[in-house]
Amino acid sequence: MHQAVLLTEAIEALAIRPEGLYVDGTFGRGGHSRAILERLGPAGRLLALDRDPAAEAAAREISDSRFRFVRTPFSRLSQVIEAPVNGMLFDLGVSSPQLDDPARGFSFRHDGPLDMRMDPQQGESAAQWLAHAEQQQLQRVIRDYGEERFAKQIAAAIADARGREPLLRTRQLADLVAKAVRTREPGQDPATRTFQAVRIHVNRELEEVSLMLPQAVARLAAGGRLVLISFHSLEDRIVKRFLQSLARPDVPRGLPLRAAEMPLPSINIVGRPQRASDQETRRNPRARSAILRVAARTAGTFQPNSRIEPGARWRN
Repeated sequence: MHQAVLLTEAIEALAIRPEGLYVDGTFGRGGHSRAILERLGPAGRLLALDRDPAAEAAAREISDSRFRFVRTPFSRLSQVIEAPVNGMLFDLGVSSPQLDDPARGFSFRHDGPLDMRMDPQQGESAAQWLAHAEQQQLQRVIRDYGEERFAKQIAAAIADARGREPLLRTRQLADLVAKAVRTREPGQDPATRTFQAVRIHVNRELEEVSLMLPQAVARLAAGGRLVLISFHSLEDRIVKRFLQSLARPDVPRGLPLRAAEMPLPSINIVGRPQRASDQETRRNPRARSAILRVAARTAGTFQPNSRIEPGARWRN
């Protein structure tokens, strides 16, 4: 069974109003959605999004007139939401069912087709990208998205290996990386960072987050909550810097203003970042890297294009 990470903390952070309108932007297998529905009254509504067809199939199991599912990436949020909403929850990154299914090709722990797409019907697979990407691009993606210090050696090994035979299976790639990586932290598989990097690139994960964030803030009603759960540093860096930028009034530098004349920021950051408890990480080790951040929309104005460039700034 899929275990929703930081379930209690995320639902509490939403501060759910029984009659409110809410969005679960990463439905997965519906753990967070079911918990939200339990808090909603008869007039409440929940819209869930996900680009994975397996998530769409799981959503059909919820027969509740207050619930609606749309299969779409959350970067298209503004295309499916018109009315202001009272809260949004995004559990970013890959889900446990995706990792655990060898046919999806996300994990090096099971041999399977080298796919890694969150939507297997869209875009090119990991195998297709690895077959044609230039060695310099391979190195850059593995270095930047995987924070891999042996990116140069791994990229060279991939370029050499694919000249002999196509890289089509997860075990092929994992074995190849293991030979190219000289040392690794205790307890971490040599292929961990490379698989993360390829997956992030194939699914445009950081670009998706960068595109979603301003749309989410723009669609929140005053007082509405934005709850975000990140699982790796690159993702969390985008979220953290975006929220921090909106929590400051948007005032041109050097403009003399009294405190009473300062405009409202677009959001207020709520509390401190939260991590999973020791009890939860023992039960679900994948919760160990999760970070939950919360923001509340103010009545301040917000211009979506003024604060973030899609896919930019995350490297800094």
